[in-house]
Amino acid sequence: MTENTSPLAESIHPVDPRDHVATALRDLAAGETLELHGRSIVAQAAVPKGHKIAIRAVAAGEDVLKYGWPIGRATADIAVGDHVHVHNVETRLDGVEGYVFAPAPPEAPGPGATRTFEGYRRRNGRVGTRNEIWVLCTVGCVANTARRIAEKAHARFAGRVDGVYAFPHPFGCSQLGDDLTHTRALIAGLAAHPNAGGVLILGLGCENNQLKALLDSAPDIDRERLRSFTTQMVEDELEDGLAAVEALVEIAERDRREPVPVSELVVGLKCGGSDGFSGVTANPLVGRIADKVADAGGTPVLTEIPEVFGAENVLLRRAASREIFDAAVGVIDDFKRYFIDNHQPIYENPSPGNIAGGITTLEEKSLGAVQKGGRAPLVEVLRYGQRVGPHGLTLLEAPGNDAVSSTALTAAGATVILFTTGRGTPLGFPAPTLKIASNSGLAQRKPGWIDFDAGQVLDGVSMDDAAERLMDLVIDTASGKATKAELNGEREIAIWKSGVTL
Repeated sequence: MTENTSPLAESIHPVDPRDHVATALRDLAAGETLELHGRSIVAQAAVPKGHKIAIRAVAAGEDVLKYGWPIGRATADIAVGDHVHVHNVETRLDGVEGYVFAPAPPEAPGPGATRTFEGYRRRNGRVGTRNEIWVLCTVGCVANTARRIAEKAHARFAGRVDGVYAFPHPFGCSQLGDDLTHTRALIAGLAAHPNAGGVLILGLGCENNQLKALLDSAPDIDRERLRSFTTQMVEDELEDGLAAVEALVEIAERDRREPVPVSELVVGLKCGGSDGFSGVTANPLVGRIADKVADAGGTPVLTEIPEVFGAENVLLRRAASREIFDAAVGVIDDFKRYFIDNHQPIYENPSPGNIAGGITTLEEKSLGAVQKGGRAPLVEVLRYGQRVGPHGLTLLEAPGNDAVSSTALTAAGATVILFTTGRGTPLGFPAPTLKIASNSGLAQRKPGWIDFDAGQVLDGVSMDDAAERLMDLVIDTASGKATKAELNGEREIAIWKSGVTL
């Protein structure tokens, strides 16, 4: 995939020289004559901003290229200047495919980000970007109890730590198999997270997700900074909870930020509410940050496996070894079988909002989405609930759902999340989450949601300059600057449920 690194000053923009289509950078009128690299193209129909216009003719049945890769198959003859969308293009995806290990020559790493951020170094060697007290629960029956404890403690101990927050959920009881394992793994991952200077875990006592089993599954939890109890066994769970939080605050308030290199950052990569500009502005921009972090020895983490479908080979050819390739194929194929076993087509991913924004097929969405992973070699593959190990680009098993995948990123160890969006969302998660707008209209319309405007590259700012500005914001955020979601009190978790409930 060839990336255009110059400012996007034309009315239409092809991403790769091989492309059959270009993205409309503004609303195009039928009959309007457009100039593209010295060529004149007449729009045969009105093309909304963010949608595609044909810059080469494509016969019915032939592949349509964007990003230099097929995004679907033409269902009718497409002439130069035609609006290209769901009315004349269909997906090529159909079931589990066979993949061949054919690694591309690795690209020379860039200089990386040599800067430091002010972080909290934990006893297990990980580095946090926040020093908060987290109140977790084994089961949904005590979710509101966790919330009430956190709200009272947040007010009572204000200023002594970065805050006290609860992350309730509805699960932990009547669960079997993978569902129970997923719930336990996610809560254990959060309990060991370096952004938590202390953790209180509440149990009920009779749930499937027993407190002891949960703690036994996470041997790297710092037990000095952990408090836990089953609420059925105490007289006043609120008072006991507040006392436990106070003990944790007394420990955590002694922590101090210190300069640490970017190699200690774990950056989650996420997109939600994508539009036709996501793969042109925000996602490749985040890919630049992923490369800076990976080249410096840090860990960018890519997830949303259904949004790899159709773009698998872009990622698989970057696998650092046959073992990593096989692990990535296993995650991708297992997710496709998950769809098939539930009698669902694997290509029903673009949402109504995605389609309205100009995304036609899952292949197109995926080819735009994987750009968040930059160009670094893929060095690790994690199953859902596992935590990052070696430094470098990592692929994490999780669905595309915003809350589920962002929770999985946090539980895997992400200490900052970069969340690109073309439609906008107020959601926030346990790790500080930067919302990056793919278009300036969204950034201007929702300044209370959006932290960074990637649409500036449509207005003459180069990708390199925009990437430097975004990297500054990442460093500032890792050093304590609050994100819009944090300022708005948006902190949620969601756990992947895929099985039977008793």
